[in-house]
Amino acid sequence: MRNIFFVFLFVFQWITAQEDARIFFTDKPNAQFYMDNPLSMLTQRALDRRIAQNIPLTLNDVPLESSYRDAVINANGIVYKAESKWMNCVHVRGSVQDIQALLSLPFVHHIEFANPALNAKSNSAPLNQLSTYKTNEVQTSYNYGNATTQVQMLNTQVLHQANFTGTGKVIAVLDSGFLGVNTAAPFQRLFTNNLLLGGYNYVSQSSDIFSLHNHGTLVLSAMGAYSEGQLVGTAPSASYYLFITEDVVEENPVEESYWVQAAEEADRLGADIITSSLGYFQYDNLNYSYTYASMTGDSAFASKGVNIAFSKGMLVVVSAGNSGNSTEPHVGVPAEATHALAVGAVDSAEFRASFSSIGPSFDGRIKPDVMALGVGSAVANPQGNFTYVSGTSLACPILSGSIACLWSAFPQLTNQQVLDLVKQSADRFTNPNNQYGYGIPDFNLAYANALHSVSFMDSQFQIAPNPVGDQFAVHGLTSVATLQLVNALGQIVLEHEIHPNENIVAVDAIPRGIYSYQIKQNHHVITGKIIKK
Repeated sequence: MRNIFFVFLFVFQWITAQEDARIFFTDKPNAQFYMDNPLSMLTQRALDRRIAQNIPLTLNDVPLESSYRDAVINANGIVYKAESKWMNCVHVRGSVQDIQALLSLPFVHHIEFANPALNAKSNSAPLNQLSTYKTNEVQTSYNYGNATTQVQMLNTQVLHQANFTGTGKVIAVLDSGFLGVNTAAPFQRLFTNNLLLGGYNYVSQSSDIFSLHNHGTLVLSAMGAYSEGQLVGTAPSASYYLFITEDVVEENPVEESYWVQAAEEADRLGADIITSSLGYFQYDNLNYSYTYASMTGDSAFASKGVNIAFSKGMLVVVSAGNSGNSTEPHVGVPAEATHALAVGAVDSAEFRASFSSIGPSFDGRIKPDVMALGVGSAVANPQGNFTYVSGTSLACPILSGSIACLWSAFPQLTNQQVLDLVKQSADRFTNPNNQYGYGIPDFNLAYANALHSVSFMDSQFQIAPNPVGDQFAVHGLTSVATLQLVNALGQIVLEHEIHPNENIVAVDAIPRGIYSYQIKQNHHVITGKIIKK
C-alpha cells in the first residue's frame, strides 16, 4: 500500500506541477487586412526602415489572432505570460495536463514545453553546469579607465567631432530596470531634448519603466548620459526606448519570451538598434537549461528573435557574457545568434578580461564578434553619481552608441552594410579568434571606409529622368547590375537586370507613386527613391 501511495503521489505531482510552454498557432486568419493596411501593425518609421532597405512585409509582421490568444488565456488552469507575433505563439504556465489539453483547440499547431523532456522526440542530453549571469552582473572596480578611455578606444570621438552623435537614430534598450533615470541629473538631457521616447515593463506588465533594478540605468548611461567634464555617453543625441524584459527574482525561459516581445515592439516603433546586456544559459529549473550543443545560432527562442529582428533591418548588439572563468565559458543566448553582434570585454590596455565569454559557437562560428572596454567602464548610477564598473554589460552599450553615431553619418546604409563596416574596421579582422573575435573596432576607419564607399557609389550611378514617366535610364554602369523597385508597403514591384549598353528600364506597368530603388553592381549597392508620374 505504501508503494502504491508513493506512485500515486508522484503521478499527482507530475500532473499538477507548474510548467512553462509556448503554444504555437496554425495561422493568422486576418493577415490580408494587415498586409493591405500596414499602418495598422507598424508605425510609419518602421515602414520607412523597410522601404529604405528594400525589406518586404511578411506574415510574421502581422499581429497574433486575438481570438486564438483569448481562447488559450481562458482555458482551464492556464496563466498567460507573454506572446510573439514573429513566432505566432503565446507563452503560458500551467500543469502538464492543462497545457496538453490545449492541443484540442483546432488552431493550435503544436506545443513546446520549456522542459525538452516533455516534448515529443526530445533529446535529454546531460546538462552543462554554468553559473547564472542573469544580467552579466557588473563588477565594481575603481582601478581602471575613465569615460575618455571607453570613447577613445573605439575612436568614437572622431564621429562626435564631426557632429555625428546619434541624431536621428533610435536605440531600444532591453534590460532589467531603469531606476533613477527619471530623476538623476546625468539623464535629464534625454528628457529636455525629448530623446527618451517611452518603453514598457514586460515583467510587471505595466508602463512603469523606472523601477525594479538599476542594471539598465548603468547600461543606458554608457550611451545616453551627458554631464560635461564627467561623463558623456557614446550616443548622447540618439533617441531611446526602454524595455524591461529581465526578471531579477527568478531565472525562467519566460524572460526570453519577454525579450522577443520587446524586440517586436522595438521593430513596430521603428528602432534602428537593439542593445541588450542580458544572457541565458542555465535556468532555476535545470530541466529548462541549455547545453553548449544548443548554441547553433537559431535554436534558442531569443536567438531566433535576434535573427528575425535583423531581417527587419535592425542591428542587434548583445553582450557576450561574463562566464569566461566558469566551467562553461562560451557565449550564451542570445549572443550566440547568427545575426547578433556579440560584444566581449577588454581592459584599458586592450587585453581581454578573463571573465569575458568566449567562442566558438557550437557550430563553429566566431564569437564574440568584437570587443570594447568592459573593465572599469565609466557609468552613472541611479543616484546620479559617477562610478566605474566592469562586465560585458558595459562593453555592449558603449559599442551600440558608437554604431548609432556611425549610422547617423550614413543613414542610407543598410544594417548589413553598417555591420560589415564595424567588423572590417576591427584590429583583428584579418585574423579573428575565439577570445577577441574580430577585435576592437576603429570608428574613424569605419567612417573613412563608409565615406569612400558611399562616394564611390554616388559617383557610379545616376537615374534620369526623375520624376519618371514610362521609362528611365541608369547611367554610369561598368558591368551588369540588378535593379529592384519597392513600393510603400515594402513589396518588390519590379526586378530587372541592366547592362551598360542596355540601361533602359520600363515602368509603364506600375502605378504612380513614390518607390524605393536598390541597384547592385558587384559588391556595391546604392539606394534611393524615384517618383513615378
